[in-house]
Amino acid sequence: MCAELGARGALVAGGTDLFPKLKRRQMEPDTLVGLAHLRELRGVRRTADGGYELGGLVTLAEASRHSELAAAHPGYAEAAGLVSSPPLRNAGTIGGNLCVDTRCNYYDMTYEWRKAIGFCMKKDGDICLVAPGSPRCWAVSSSDTAPVAIALGATVVLAGPDGERELPVSALYRDDGIDYLAKRPFEVVTALRLPPADGVRTAYVKLRRRGSIDFPLAGAGVALRLAPDGTVDGARIVMSGVGSHPVEASAADEFLRGKRPDREVIVQAAELAAKPAKPLDNADLSHFWRKRMVRVLVEQALEKAVGRSHL
Repeated sequence: MCAELGARGALVAGGTDLFPKLKRRQMEPDTLVGLAHLRELRGVRRTADGGYELGGLVTLAEASRHSELAAAHPGYAEAAGLVSSPPLRNAGTIGGNLCVDTRCNYYDMTYEWRKAIGFCMKKDGDICLVAPGSPRCWAVSSSDTAPVAIALGATVVLAGPDGERELPVSALYRDDGIDYLAKRPFEVVTALRLPPADGVRTAYVKLRRRGSIDFPLAGAGVALRLAPDGTVDGARIVMSGVGSHPVEASAADEFLRGKRPDREVIVQAAELAAKPAKPLDNADLSHFWRKRMVRVLVEQALEKAVGRSHL
């Protein structure tokens, strides 16, 4: 049905991101296609290899409170539990958070405000009000769960008229504030597949003005594996809120490999991780301060991951 409707239709599960945008006339479909009745997209299941498959309609509250999942991948459960507020986590889904729209102070406003200041290219206008000379939109990726899912090497299952396909969560995103998803508009996120814990330690740290409600000003997800001698056997650091897609810190990952993660090494890794982060003046608080705080978040996430026991 969505494939036939094209831009006139929109998929809705929890609706925690969609409904406010409809009120602000940021999106104007004439038909909503509900997904909440699809019972087969609910539940957390163990997979044959010892990993976990989460149905696309599993709520963020369910994911954050699932004891086995939290024991295996505490960073993912943390991220799910830090999204917005308790009432919205009870409605919002893990599939919806992976696909949450990019955000910008010039876009996430009422219609009247946007009209008064001049519409931006993400809706109704033709320039980026953050960077007027840029040919692209710089709205930021604000998913809390995507960084940890990417750090874990998780995959996402998409279903559409042509059948199912599975791809790495990292391949779900494009570096574009408007065309930010590689998912086709009519495809549904049916499942998220997380690998077995297998000794990997995870953590997620989020920066926001208030202790609930707010989207991340920046977030850092970490997956870390230590060798028997205590050195880093593998690491992956992914950040949210600092670009139009989840930003990977490949140089920091490589730097950590083979080193013992003491305080000095963690500080150096965090400095490297902050370099690809490019926050702009399109979110709450100063972008200069947010840039400096990325290093702090990565430090905290690495220290938390290192301090955790592993399965």
